[in-house]
Amino acid sequence: MSDARARGIVSDVDRRRTGVRWSLRLTQGFLLLATLAVGLGPILWTAKGALSPTQDLLREPLRLWPSSLQPENLTAAWTELRVGHYLFNTVVLVGGSWLVQLLVAATGAFALSVLKPRFGRLVYGAVLATLFVPGTVSLVALYLTVLDLSLVDTPWAVWLPAGAHAFNVLIMKQFFDALPSELYQAAQVDGAGPIRLFWQIVMPMSRPILAVVSLLAVMDAWKDFLWPMVAISDAESQPLAVALPRLAETAEQNQVIAGMLVAIVPPLLLFLTFQRHIVRGISFTGLKG
Repeated sequence: MSDARARGIVSDVDRRRTGVRWSLRLTQGFLLLATLAVGLGPILWTAKGALSPTQDLLREPLRLWPSSLQPENLTAAWTELRVGHYLFNTVVLVGGSWLVQLLVAATGAFALSVLKPRFGRLVYGAVLATLFVPGTVSLVALYLTVLDLSLVDTPWAVWLPAGAHAFNVLIMKQFFDALPSELYQAAQVDGAGPIRLFWQIVMPMSRPILAVVSLLAVMDAWKDFLWPMVAISDAESQPLAVALPRLAETAEQNQVIAGMLVAIVPPLLLFLTFQRHIVRGISFTGLKG
């Protein structure tokens, strides 16, 4: 048993050697710094660009620190570029997309995992098959559908298609499968129907996976560019991800980067706030990598 625990890339005997121990520490330190550079680098670079004069960005784009700090760029982007207006549009679209994705994923996974209809496996296979279809393939058909339903230039054109997210159904079904089936059976013996079973038994125990699906839904909707640009042609109703490239054609470069910084902050704060629930939910689903 002790031999099994000692097995690995570096054994316990090798770890006691000074040269090996210091090599491992240096390697771990280097990997940690590399991870921080990859993760925080783009955010810090965006913050630097948002506080820099435009001339610095044009003359010395690789400069690590601005020649003079200009925090007024954030105010100018908020007022002149109307970043606040487009941020509000983004929150509306993301909030509706999150709600639709959560509702479809939870009810669909509940039906497949708990209710187990007669053709459940066939439906589940069809849902998984959609993972292999690129989104751009169905873009034209999706646009013609929302056009026929008169949903173009309305939030519903973004909200309703967001529900067709097979991956969320997959991870929620895996979570529901891991819950004790005795709870379902005991509730059904007590006379609980499907609706009561869903709201009073399954949902209270599903907070970790709900946090994971919520994060995935918010991130996916927040960064989405192509479909909102196609479905919402009205410039006043577009989200920030669509409006910024259009504003970049005429606005100051530092103000555009300031708008990008504003767009980065909300999802970053959301992840930092709910990271414990997210990690716990991922561990329950059994997904790795």
